[in-house]
Amino acid sequence: MDIENIKKEFPIFNNKVQNNDLVYLDSANSSQKPLVVIDRIYDFYTKEFSNVGRSVHYLAVAATNLYENTRTSVQKYINAKEKNEIVFTKGATEAINLVANTFGQKYLSKGDEVLLTELEHHSNYVPWHYLRKSKGVNIIFAETNEDGDISIESIEKKITEKTKIIALTHLSNVTGAILPIKEITKLAHSKNIPVLIDGCQSAPHMKLDMQDLDCDFYAISCHKMYGPTGLGILYAKKKWLEDLPPYQGGGGMINEVKKEDISYGNLPNKFEAGTMATAQVIAFDESIKFLNKIGIESLIKHENELLQYGEEILRKNNSVKLIGNPKNKGAVLSFTIDGIHPHDIATILDEDGVAIRAGHHCCQILHDKLGLSASARASLGVYNTKDDLDKLNASINNCKKIFSR
Repeated sequence: MDIENIKKEFPIFNNKVQNNDLVYLDSANSSQKPLVVIDRIYDFYTKEFSNVGRSVHYLAVAATNLYENTRTSVQKYINAKEKNEIVFTKGATEAINLVANTFGQKYLSKGDEVLLTELEHHSNYVPWHYLRKSKGVNIIFAETNEDGDISIESIEKKITEKTKIIALTHLSNVTGAILPIKEITKLAHSKNIPVLIDGCQSAPHMKLDMQDLDCDFYAISCHKMYGPTGLGILYAKKKWLEDLPPYQGGGGMINEVKKEDISYGNLPNKFEAGTMATAQVIAFDESIKFLNKIGIESLIKHENELLQYGEEILRKNNSVKLIGNPKNKGAVLSFTIDGIHPHDIATILDEDGVAIRAGHHCCQILHDKLGLSASARASLGVYNTKDDLDKLNASINNCKKIFSR
């Protein structure tokens, strides 16, 4: 990979931060955007704008075709069986809420169990908590091991006759653990339990194949995939989209409306009520083209090399403690420094132009398990280099010097 030329495709890196070149290590939070994505949004609004799926004039038909072209691109990128198994949402959070709400409405009753893990982001916990409050559903947590990992055995021992759905992350945004999703799904299906996967962290960093994973639902956050904000994707097997009730009502999701009754539209329109984020959807097609141009295998190789290098230099750095040592790990380096609060770490690193995240990363349950109130996190993207990680390490040393005075 020609990283220097790839990095030039991102206009953000032309800017200085605190009079320093930007070292952006916060891609697990949100990735930066290549110019092709930014330009596509501008071009759509200035030359092609119209609402989709309604009018029959030229602009409307052209916009609708562009919108549906992105759906086809997503289908191919994740190897979904059918185009209509792709539902556009306003984010991965909404995708998970859609499943929790509709599945919960139809299939969950008091005393039923939803199986999560201690690694879950709040977006894959809070929606199920609502069902706990409204319907008396019980939430069960599969426990992490000392390496911050989840084994298939920890899932299996928590499954009972009351387990109605399993919802879990593909890649932890704190420990970087990559869970054995295919094996977990196979286990769940042997007991007739559907599986929802939070793919927010995995989608930008891993090869996705829905037919191989065989999960029932998969949620994707487009702004972490070098795409626009305000857009997510729910992959769901056709049988579930046909079976579950609509999530929201309004224009675009109906077939026929009478005073006496309403019939709903075909898939996936049934789940895309109202005016959708048209510009974002159309621009996301450029994100997929960008990733395809790089090649997912090249991306994985590049990020694995950076991850290994980052772990090596941080482990050698006295008083820096890496969080988690899972068997399979994605491009996340969470850490603490003895005697320095993560928020102070992030503030001082920012003065050197190094952007990381500090806090609980919307994973308070995991931080409680680890005995931490917060952690610092450096996360990698396609534009990062070993030089970025050297600058991270140097800035950490600067931080330690400041606090040793």
